[in-house]
Amino acid sequence: MSRISTLVIAVTPQEAADFFPEPVLSRIRSLGGTCHILDPGKLSPADYYRELATIDPDVLVTCWSTPPLPAEPPPRLRYVCHVTGGVRQLITRAHLERGLILTNWGGSISRVVAECALLLALAALRRAGRWIPAMHRDGGWRDAHPEGVSLFGRRVGIHGFGHVARELTKLLAPFGVAVGICAPEKDAAHYAAHGARRVATLDELLAGNDVIFELAPLTPATTGIVTERLLRLIPAGGVFVNVGRGKVVDEEALLRVAREGRIHVGLDVYATEPLPADSGFRGLPNAVLFPHIAGPTMERRCDAGAFTLRNLAAYSEGRPLEAVITPEVFDFSP
Repeated sequence: MSRISTLVIAVTPQEAADFFPEPVLSRIRSLGGTCHILDPGKLSPADYYRELATIDPDVLVTCWSTPPLPAEPPPRLRYVCHVTGGVRQLITRAHLERGLILTNWGGSISRVVAECALLLALAALRRAGRWIPAMHRDGGWRDAHPEGVSLFGRRVGIHGFGHVARELTKLLAPFGVAVGICAPEKDAAHYAAHGARRVATLDELLAGNDVIFELAPLTPATTGIVTERLLRLIPAGGVFVNVGRGKVVDEEALLRVAREGRIHVGLDVYATEPLPADSGFRGLPNAVLFPHIAGPTMERRCDAGAFTLRNLAAYSEGRPLEAVITPEVFDFSP
């Protein structure tokens, strides 16, 4: 018997089409009990809250457009299954402390994020930050400026070894790179199974590799852990890519080092988002910048939808959930 008696899916039609293409939506609706679909795009927040209170679901599916959960949620609500990543705009820590279960898209989008990380690295290696504006804006052409270098045969260091990093090692394999991982919670045998070696310290990771991927989770221990001293260990001409968390890096220090031109950077995340219009990173010829778009492209949002279906099915059957956001995880979630 399903544990779900009343389910509300609070997404816009476009979100439903992107994340829940058929037959996924029908399967979610069939998981048990009564299913209601609310379109936040057609309801004011006040109307949405009234509808939610009237339905009083035990499970709520949310997405980018869903209004924040009220301080006093419907009394029967037990589980919020968030289809995307960031949760702070949706609920508060107090909700979780009172026992509400929350999940997000977890590792379902990791391979797409890894793809973007690889793109940023390749673009930085080939000096795209200089050549793209030169070609489009300045009528430029090849000149005496160095043309860039290849990824093949390079030394690659990855800080952190979560879902994205594991997917990244797969994408790097065809390039024949030597991959080092700095994430002390794992042993050498674990990394060897992914074709990588364990690196004991960040000093060794940054000093000993040509391309650095920043993928460590944001925790009290990792906040600001990549300092100016460490960044200056990257070999001249090296590349620093961050698609993880902006606040893991001392961003002002990264800007100072990047301005000197010794290293090239590829960034998708920043300490302050949106990146301020007057940020010093803008216009740097040795910087390739993306506006936090490493997540799922439109046609791959279905991966997160399929993950949502698996979690909802697990909840309905009383099985463990994946990507649970505990109060401790919430503190360092976007």
